[in-house]
Amino acid sequence: MTFAKRRRIFLMRHGSVTYFDAAGNPVLPESVPLNAAGRDQATAAGRVFAESGIRFDRVIVSGLPRTVETASLVLAETKQQLELQQIPELVEIRGGKLAAIPDAELREAFIGAFEGVAPEEKRFLAGESIGELMDRVHPAIDALRADTDWDTLLLVLHGGVNRAILSYALTGQRLFLGNLAQTAGCINALDVGDAHHDWVVRFMNYSPPSALQAESRGTTMEALFHQYRKARGI
Repeated sequence: MTFAKRRRIFLMRHGSVTYFDAAGNPVLPESVPLNAAGRDQATAAGRVFAESGIRFDRVIVSGLPRTVETASLVLAETKQQLELQQIPELVEIRGGKLAAIPDAELREAFIGAFEGVAPEEKRFLAGESIGELMDRVHPAIDALRADTDWDTLLLVLHGGVNRAILSYALTGQRLFLGNLAQTAGCINALDVGDAHHDWVVRFMNYSPPSALQAESRGTTMEALFHQYRKARGI
């Protein structure tokens, strides 16, 4: 019996960051670094790759500091010296101006895009829409698949972007499954063949520091919503 030859994509979400200060005021998302937990998560992921003898041909980040730092910590554990390739089309879904969102619409602005199958017109924090996110993410992933100069690829990206990629792989369609969990520092594995429809999702949302994720049943955006409410006094 012969099997299709497929290549492996390891898709990570960056480690944990602190988006809001103690008073609930937002930190600039374009520059926020990993916090202590995020550095531990990235290092733990790197150890998993090292212990399994995984070697990457290429490592791709969005270019935002939190993805660069996560990828660098992973490579430090695997003892690989690879230049990080930045693909700006894979930056996180862009929010709008938080202060302009009315109190009554705040919860929906934070969480609505990550509940069930999100419609394309749904906007994240009054900013970019789900359709606009897919407009840039899907072609970037198609281009990576068309490039045959790699066998094992590490992508270190973001929660929303990862959902767009995983939804594409699972359905082969232009859908966004917003309720796919992406824990900070998690690892997903996808195999791709030559045919456009040939995706195999091996596993999703593996979190090396907490494999069973027993400590939380909430989502990242629910937590951020509650943090930001402090600044609003609601």
